[in-house]
Amino acid sequence: MARISLDCSNSLPGIPLSVLSVPMENKYKCQQCLQVLRKPVQAQCGHRFCVHCFKQLTSSGPKPCEACRQEEIYEEPISILNCNEAFPDNAAGREIASLPARCLNQGCKWTGSIKEYEAQHEGHCEFERIRCEACQTLILRTEKDRHNERECEVRTLNCKYCKMTFNFKDIKAHDEICLKFPLHCKDCGRKKIPREKFSDHSKSCGMSKSACPFSEVGCKSVIENGKLSDHEHSSTMEHLRLLLPMVLSMARTRADAAGPGEWQEDSGLGLYRAPEEGVNMGAGAAAAAQSVDLEKKVNALENIVCVLNREVERSSVTLEAFSHQHRLDQEKIENLSNKVRQLERTVTMRDLQLSETEQIYKELQFCTYDGIFVWKISEFSRRRQDAVAGRAPAMFSPAFYSSKYGYKMCLRLYLNGDGTGRGTHLSLFFVVMRGKCDALLKWPFSQKVTLMLLDQNNREHIIDAFRPDVTSTSFQQPISEMNIASGCPLFCPLAKLAGKSPYLRDDTIFIKAIVDLTGL
Repeated sequence: MARISLDCSNSLPGIPLSVLSVPMENKYKCQQCLQVLRKPVQAQCGHRFCVHCFKQLTSSGPKPCEACRQEEIYEEPISILNCNEAFPDNAAGREIASLPARCLNQGCKWTGSIKEYEAQHEGHCEFERIRCEACQTLILRTEKDRHNERECEVRTLNCKYCKMTFNFKDIKAHDEICLKFPLHCKDCGRKKIPREKFSDHSKSCGMSKSACPFSEVGCKSVIENGKLSDHEHSSTMEHLRLLLPMVLSMARTRADAAGPGEWQEDSGLGLYRAPEEGVNMGAGAAAAAQSVDLEKKVNALENIVCVLNREVERSSVTLEAFSHQHRLDQEKIENLSNKVRQLERTVTMRDLQLSETEQIYKELQFCTYDGIFVWKISEFSRRRQDAVAGRAPAMFSPAFYSSKYGYKMCLRLYLNGDGTGRGTHLSLFFVVMRGKCDALLKWPFSQKVTLMLLDQNNREHIIDAFRPDVTSTSFQQPISEMNIASGCPLFCPLAKLAGKSPYLRDDTIFIKAIVDLTGL
């Protein structure tokens, strides 16, 4: 058996049953996902699976076939699912590809075959609802570009001031910390001042107002920056009057610390005196001087604390900005990763298209337009071994035509036989294919077909001929890529190719097909 390729990363589960326009036969159903087979493979027990489903089943090793158990035909080792014992079921794949299909998306009226659905319509329908990769909202495929540009809440924008990248939903948060964001000075009316320079402007703005430095001791004045010196000069006596209670309070505190009963306040004069010893002027002056020194130290410490608080606040803002930028960078990296994955998928699709183009070129290279076709098959021994092993039981010839705009046809050859000829004969079949000008031709196909295995000594060719059964679906106008093959399962005994056979020379055989063009 041929080992199934382990590379199934692009494969999908089965096609939904409702895609079919006709009731589905059980032989086309995947035994795992119970949907229509997609890229079918056949296990050695005979059951069919999608290649995606089969890989999932056997990803951790061989597994028993549950379908065999349900049908009560379980038998080891035949009923054990194993990658090494399964092979692609191309015959079933072609039959499924020709089944009629329809689109499930609401509003879409597309119809065609399963093959056309997979190749052309699935994943391309304009009525399909897809999920936005950024915000996860379901949108119509046709509205994807508009959504990404105008509606997506997490679309990427660039700040028009600092050029930083961020999501649309973060625009308000960014404006609050953007260092280039323009601010308006309400005092002088100046506009478009960057946030990073607004603090310096507030200090230098002649119209900006701030509290008096003596506000902490009770001054209620709010002064313009340019008039602060005038205010301090004109209000010196007021400021001293406000400072006096604080100085006296600190002196009292110091006196209490020196010993109870040593100093008393004269409520009438607002001064301090000794109750019994009299006024000690020297000691009072020393206490006052120490109080002033203490006040200066307190003010210095308060200024230091204010500066430190401002630095902590500035550091917090900077840290928040860096954290936000880090999140934006992570999202940008994720977006770039998504684009790389999209480009990889695009390259894969281009490789598939290139492969199809090469196949078309090969077909045109050997194509004929007179109803006569000679098929050279080299490496016969290797191909025969592949057929015996089941790796490639059948092979198709390049297409040929009855005329430039006539019937399109090909041959199908089983090197180890098929049906009644399996293991004993070469089986050769004639296949009518769908052409570009079928609408102009007469149907059903009714021309006489002659098939020949050529004697390379030009003596005794093996010839078989038949006239098509016009009631058979094999000769009606094709609705899929090709009709069911029809021909000779007992075309040539394999024994005639043994030894020094005139039909096999240099490991090569020649098969010739002649279509009678009478009446066309």
